[in-house]
Amino acid sequence: MDVYHLSMECFPIAKVGGLADVVGALPKYQNKLPGITASVVMPWYNKPYVHDGHFTAVFDGHIYQGPNQLRIHVLKEEGDRLGFGLYLIQIPGLLDRDNPYGYHDESYQFLAFQQAVLHWLTTAKIRPDVLHCHDYHTGLVPFMIENCPEFYFLKGVKSIGTIHNGEYQGQMRWEMLDYFPWIDSSTDLRILDWDGFINPLATMIKCCHAFNAVSNGYLGELYQNFRGLESLVQQEQQKAYGIINGIDTEVWNPATDEYLDKNYSTANAVAGKWENKKKLCAEYGLNPDLPLIGFIGRFAGEKGADLLPDIIVQSIQETYGALNIMVLGSGEDHTEMRLSDLAVHFSNFALDLGYKEYLSHKIYASADFLLMPSRVEPCGLNQMYAMRYGTVPVVRYTGGLRDTVQDITTGGAGLNFGEATAGAAVHAIKRAVHMYHDKELMRHLISSNMNFNFSWDKSAENYVDLYRK
Repeated sequence: MDVYHLSMECFPIAKVGGLADVVGALPKYQNKLPGITASVVMPWYNKPYVHDGHFTAVFDGHIYQGPNQLRIHVLKEEGDRLGFGLYLIQIPGLLDRDNPYGYHDESYQFLAFQQAVLHWLTTAKIRPDVLHCHDYHTGLVPFMIENCPEFYFLKGVKSIGTIHNGEYQGQMRWEMLDYFPWIDSSTDLRILDWDGFINPLATMIKCCHAFNAVSNGYLGELYQNFRGLESLVQQEQQKAYGIINGIDTEVWNPATDEYLDKNYSTANAVAGKWENKKKLCAEYGLNPDLPLIGFIGRFAGEKGADLLPDIIVQSIQETYGALNIMVLGSGEDHTEMRLSDLAVHFSNFALDLGYKEYLSHKIYASADFLLMPSRVEPCGLNQMYAMRYGTVPVVRYTGGLRDTVQDITTGGAGLNFGEATAGAAVHAIKRAVHMYHDKELMRHLISSNMNFNFSWDKSAENYVDLYRK
């Protein structure tokens, strides 16, 4: 079974969020299963991994986007050093950029990527068994292979759509239809429509053979809250599945992680975490004897990042300064400004703006607790990374966090809170501070969390089972 994953992100080539981690790990674990060959197709980016790697040109051609002729180049990585075949699609001016997102012509960019992939596969007579489309950026592929004559060579190829984040749907005005590949005149264009716009995510759900959310908890929430697509997912529920993400336990392994100051396993986790914590606290001017609570992520409303300033102030005040808080991330300007001001006023609050992969590993290893006050969390990987490193997750009980983190009062090894408010998060943090001083309890939670198995092994099998269906 040949499976092609289509995505705008893939770690370590280009990463904005959890999508990159999933696409960078899932095909590797699928390739360990018998009878599966999984590859990744993504845009070419102006990134170190691309420049430092060895790639061979496997296809050159052109497509038309409206009146514009676009030259496309397909490059394949030599040696498959990530554990899967990696193909990069390059289009001068559109798919040769520094980052996946943030451009005024994103709709043209994503549309060109999908059309270029299908043009290459069709022209080169490559017919996969499954096209696995990740998020709305590739959501038009199932429609195109069934309704665009240029790609009828691929007609009937099974398509799977994975919803990593339903908050983003890629709506376009109908004028964009002029830039689509030619659509068969018999096609009902209402397939593309949702609420008066072309909606790639809605189109993916309508046209793919099956779709999944990245946790059972998130799938259940989509039936009730899907930014206007609730009735669609209810209508298509017979082909809806929930499959929890995993983590790459070869990359995320405290015993071998090269980013850590001190490697450790379950046998010496308490001592190992303490050594890492001392180093990190010394670097950021924090007291290592106090509990360290970390936050890692984008400063976006769905992550509850706008709550962080109030959470920090109230937590420090209500515990009389008996904790440290460290935040790594970037995003909304207002949140960045408020956090920057707080970092000046509070000596037990450390802030590092931006995203640094090495620092995220250090925080997971050093922190006693990881805070996730998410309003929306389709799956969440941070809590799994934290638990893998013996850090206790403090999470809002929503989406994939429901599936992976249970409160200690119900036999779990984390802390839950119900409302996406600063007050609810602060209450959970105060519980964490109280727990920190019970050394036997903390030793038990560190060990319990490290022993959870969030490997991709089982999730990879679940996806292959879905393909076979």
